[in-house]
Amino acid sequence: MSDSILSTWNAAPADTASDAGLLAQTAIAVEAAGSALRERFGGVVRHRTREELMRALAANDEVALDVLRPRLTPLRPGARWVEKELEGGALPPGEWWVVDPAEGNVNHLHGLPEWAVTATLVRENRPVLSAVHLPLTGETYTALADGGASLDGRPLHVSGTTDLGLGLVATSQARPDEDEAVTRRIGSSITAMLHDALVVRTSVPATLHLLNVAAGRIDAFWQFAGARADLLPGALLVSEAGGRISDAEGRPWTTESESLLAAAPGVHTDALATLSR
Repeated sequence: MSDSILSTWNAAPADTASDAGLLAQTAIAVEAAGSALRERFGGVVRHRTREELMRALAANDEVALDVLRPRLTPLRPGARWVEKELEGGALPPGEWWVVDPAEGNVNHLHGLPEWAVTATLVRENRPVLSAVHLPLTGETYTALADGGASLDGRPLHVSGTTDLGLGLVATSQARPDEDEAVTRRIGSSITAMLHDALVVRTSVPATLHLLNVAAGRIDAFWQFAGARADLLPGALLVSEAGGRISDAEGRPWTTESESLLAAAPGVHTDALATLSR
């Protein structure tokens, strides 16, 4: 694991061998849930009101959760579940499943391919394992605390880029209806990155950008605001792939932070400078 907040969170006793077996079973669970969502994927799901949209989003979530719960619960019977995807902040003591049953759900409903199923086990506020499955490509990304990150069993490494001016960077909108201060900060940060980076990508969901940082395809990702479910899986993947994690001011990142920056070590400092303008 790289020198980041993920290595400074409250350390919990770990059995790497047993957690590795648990991760393998978690990967199977997200793949099964992804298959169920893939069967529902196709054309645009039309909605005329916000209420209709929310019902369609909830229906996708329930389909995936109906697969995830009976598979993950027996793996750690004492672990509790985070019920609300958009919540942030520290968790109470113990083990928790932080799951996003349809990460990028709104894309799924609009016939767009950028969506996934994620599951992360958090132990004493430290992510210990995470699995992310992309049903349309069949790819499964996994990370184990102090055990590395991989794509379908192949090790992942962040990019070796050292020049932000040659870097591909990305950002995402954490949720609809952000307050004005957050939306203005998003806009000004994109403008600043357009001056300093080679190319800026903007889309949802955050997890898919973070997967690309971990795989070395994107050099940096930042986001203002956010929730545990959309940042924890990717943050662990990036950290275990050798990346650096902080908030947008360079402070250690936690689930209580108001921003996140995940970057290749060679551009992290410059990205911080850009975001501070």
